[in-house]
Amino acid sequence: MPRSFSLRARVAIATALGTTIVVGILGVIVALAISHNNLAQLDRRLDLAADVLAANAAAAELFLPVFGDGGAFAMTIRAEPDGALRASTPTELPVLEPGAQTVTVDGIEYRAYTTPIESNRGLMSVAVLLAEAQDVTTDQHRQVLIAGVVAVAAATGLGWLLGGGAVSPLVDLTRRIVARDRDLSPRPSGVREADELASAVGTMLDDVARARADTDAALATARDFAAAAAHEMRTPLTAMRTDVEVLSTHDLGADDRSEILADLARTQARLEATLNDLERLARGDLSTDRDFVDVDLVEICDTAAADAMRRYPGLDVDVRGNAGQVLRGLPAGLRLLVDNAITNAVRHGGASLVRITVATNDESTSLIVDDDGAGIPAAERSAVFERFRRGSNARQTGSGLGLTLVAQQAALHGGDAYLDESPLGGARLVIRLPRTRRREP
Repeated sequence: MPRSFSLRARVAIATALGTTIVVGILGVIVALAISHNNLAQLDRRLDLAADVLAANAAAAELFLPVFGDGGAFAMTIRAEPDGALRASTPTELPVLEPGAQTVTVDGIEYRAYTTPIESNRGLMSVAVLLAEAQDVTTDQHRQVLIAGVVAVAAATGLGWLLGGGAVSPLVDLTRRIVARDRDLSPRPSGVREADELASAVGTMLDDVARARADTDAALATARDFAAAAAHEMRTPLTAMRTDVEVLSTHDLGADDRSEILADLARTQARLEATLNDLERLARGDLSTDRDFVDVDLVEICDTAAADAMRRYPGLDVDVRGNAGQVLRGLPAGLRLLVDNAITNAVRHGGASLVRITVATNDESTSLIVDDDGAGIPAAERSAVFERFRRGSNARQTGSGLGLTLVAQQAALHGGDAYLDESPLGGARLVIRLPRTRRREP
């Protein structure tokens, strides 16, 4: 596992590394400049010395053979153009071209400068030990190195000290999170990254809290739904058990037996319808945006109307609207919505005429279902959209999920549904659907 460092230590280390790189580059440049400058200064001194000695070349030739400080200084005079030796110190320099250059004599490096002697057509070479100049350069390089090390150490210390203030907002935020502080709103610190992190963490925690609240709400809804479903199915199951016990323990006549069997069949159909509606509710809750496509609502209504009139003889379903007006939706969900609206009007309202109107504008599509049935009292128009709720005027028993499915599909499409009075005398169901908006994720 990699070793963990505090952010403050990382700031100090980063500062040290950055300073080391900068100081190292500058140190190399300065060191090269020092070497070049020292060598140039040595060349200028040799040039000056050569000019002075060249003016007195005749006198210099007399004492050169006996002059020399242990080889620390060398001087050689040669004739032109053949380079014949005329005079030299004990350390003799080789034939050299005019100008400054480094030469090696008996394994020792010298810095030499050669200049012509105008008075007697010769060349004078003057040299000193190169090591002396290099020693000065080495000392100066050492001083530059020491200054660089001090600069890096100072920068590291300042990085540590100033880094503490820079990371203090993050330390404060971490402390608040660990302490489960309820108030995690960003506190302006003057450090942009810290403020952005604080804002991001606050937003993330808000999202987590909302997600947890949604999960808790979903669990509560699931518990309520399961309890309501169990309660709703308990009554028909009890009735079926009673009918089965009667059939198994009593010797009944043909008429009584047929009546009980018919009652069992009706109860079984009711349970089956409830389970089918529960399955449709679950399927709707599991739909995703990928399931949404462009659909023609008028075409769906025409198909649903034709099927309903075959299923309910004597029913007249009139569809009004212009085909070709599409919206973004779930084809199966919209068909379920229309089927349940018609079925609810026929089975519970006793309607013989259902009029479906599809009205479209630039932003939304309205689906209006009118019937001539018994209608729904105004006080019950909101409650009948709840699960397992039936209107007091309902003529047949059912699962109590028909209008719940209508409301669910409307919500899945980003719309809503409500009930009103119909000009036909029964109920009016209005579903408003946006044309392009899909269900929120």
